[in-house]
Amino acid sequence: MIDQVTFERIRKRIDNYREAMIQMQLGLTAIPALSPDNGGLGEFEKAQFLLSNLRSLGFAHIQEFNAPDGRVPSGIRPNIIAKIPGKNHHKTIWILTHLDIVPPGEMTFWEKDPYQGYVKNDRIYGRGTEDNQQDLVASLFAAKAFLDEDITPEMNIGLAFVSDEETASRWGLAYLLEHEKNPFKKTDLLIVPDSGNENGSMIEIAEKSIHWLRFKTIGKQCHASKPDLGNNAFLAASHLVVQLNDLHQVFNAVDLHYHPPMSTFQPTKKEMNVLNVNTIPGEDVFYLDSRILPQYPLTDVFKQVRGMADKIEHQFGVTVEIEAVQAVQAPSPTPGDAPVVLALQEAIQEVYQIHAKPEGIGAGTVAAYFRRDGYPVAVWCRIGQTAHQPNENCLIANMIGNAKVYAHLFLQE
Repeated sequence: MIDQVTFERIRKRIDNYREAMIQMQLGLTAIPALSPDNGGLGEFEKAQFLLSNLRSLGFAHIQEFNAPDGRVPSGIRPNIIAKIPGKNHHKTIWILTHLDIVPPGEMTFWEKDPYQGYVKNDRIYGRGTEDNQQDLVASLFAAKAFLDEDITPEMNIGLAFVSDEETASRWGLAYLLEHEKNPFKKTDLLIVPDSGNENGSMIEIAEKSIHWLRFKTIGKQCHASKPDLGNNAFLAASHLVVQLNDLHQVFNAVDLHYHPPMSTFQPTKKEMNVLNVNTIPGEDVFYLDSRILPQYPLTDVFKQVRGMADKIEHQFGVTVEIEAVQAVQAPSPTPGDAPVVLALQEAIQEVYQIHAKPEGIGAGTVAAYFRRDGYPVAVWCRIGQTAHQPNENCLIANMIGNAKVYAHLFLQE
């Protein structure tokens, strides 16, 4: 149990942050933080904005873990740790959010510039507002309330802001966990607010394996009016895309602990081939995003995919090269009675009057890297379902309410 009088002070303080939280959201939205894998310049400028705000808001214990990456102008992919010392210096409760975003996609579907955030109907619109700025801002202001109220939390508060979550986390959480000064302990409470549902009733403790594959089909370029002189890589790749849909029948197990309850295999990104209409492409590249139930080894999935590609090679006389862009075999779930799960249930009940249950999800999150290394972690936030969509938006009430959940956690012993 927590001191309710103290929590009421914190609640009121967070309510008073409403406008400041909105302004920080708008400031973050105005700074695109796209991975070079997604055609961007990285997270450096956004991290500098965040660092400046952390200092001005009173955070005194800040560390930077910059992962070298020569593909971006800054040469680094930033990771930031901000802490507030607690009564128990040996244990930390962490909220880990990410700096990077995904590209806007088709611009014609957006009502306004995705990087010009705006407020409408008690929502903040713009790319990144929900994924993951909603809870980045919520965690920051939940911690700031302790500074402003001069309240010492029960254990250390740790805020982690990482890069590269949208494109495999090699320069983000994976880099931190391999660092000689890894800030995380397996006795800490770890929360990743990167997935959830609209009423906050789900605490994610298990997720599917992630398998992202890049397919490069190589044929022979020629004039489109004389197809017999070439070998259409796009045509062969298109047949392969259709063939890959049969993976749903091969790996057809259903597990109702996950949402959706089956493995999914979806063609997504398509790279440009030839620039003109009257040339048959000699090369074509597309990608497959697969989210696979844990009982299937990714090696078995890849073997099946390779077999399908081999048949296309034989049928069309092309070569198909397959590269794993990301392959994360789902680790063991977090126990449903882990301390972090129980602490979240108590906080969610207090703030939202909802009993949250531990469940699995159909997607994959950065928490998989914690679980892979044996850290008990919970994924939770109260969130809409606009991530990666046009007109992405954050419900202001969720941002403020989630901040109160985090504040409640910071008061628990």
